[in-house]
Amino acid sequence: MGSVRDAQSAEYRKLRDELLEAETALVDQRERVAELRRKLPRGVRVETDYVFREGPADLSRGAEGDFFDTRLSELFGEKRELLVQHMMFAPGAEAGCPMCSMWADGLDAVAHHLGDRVSLALIARTELSNLRAWGRRRGWRRLRLLSSCQSSFNADFGVELAPDRQLPAFSVFTRDEAGDVYHFYTTEGSLAETHHRAIDLYTPVWNLFDLLPGGRGNWFPKRA
Repeated sequence: MGSVRDAQSAEYRKLRDELLEAETALVDQRERVAELRRKLPRGVRVETDYVFREGPADLSRGAEGDFFDTRLSELFGEKRELLVQHMMFAPGAEAGCPMCSMWADGLDAVAHHLGDRVSLALIARTELSNLRAWGRRRGWRRLRLLSSCQSSFNADFGVELAPDRQLPAFSVFTRDEAGDVYHFYTTEGSLAETHHRAIDLYTPVWNLFDLLPGGRGNWFPKRA
């Protein structure tokens, strides 16, 4: 019995080779984008040591009386780099954004791997009790959840148009030897109308759908 490739028609193979060329170019382009990002200067020093609300790591524990303040500088731990997911979850909202939640589902699954290199936090504008309840509903176990409800953090970093209009993004902060914090990068493309396409690389779901003959279509994640 011959191989699958031997059984392919000439027309299929021609189109598949064209696709392979495009796939290779896409890999090269992703590498170029990553290289350009790494070449960015250190960025702007963050003058405000923002204060967030946080609770116990175990989301099944903790009520209002167990919540405490955590500063931006404290999120680094022993690391020099901090990755933040800005989640669309407005104050008073009953649930978080489905797409942001799907990204967080994936981050929760790999948080222990990311922790080898970088500190990770998910920050939302909603009240901490709402965020933690949503995390329990989603089954998150590894994500560090913080509320920015009492600070201007979201607005200052361009992920809030109004309290009820939050935007999705990822940001990277760095800390130098003196302890000063710098804003290195935010996914500004995610702040446009096609935000889910701008940062969909950070979840495998749409990329796996792109392998299918029907593509991703108009699929939208559900609020689990």
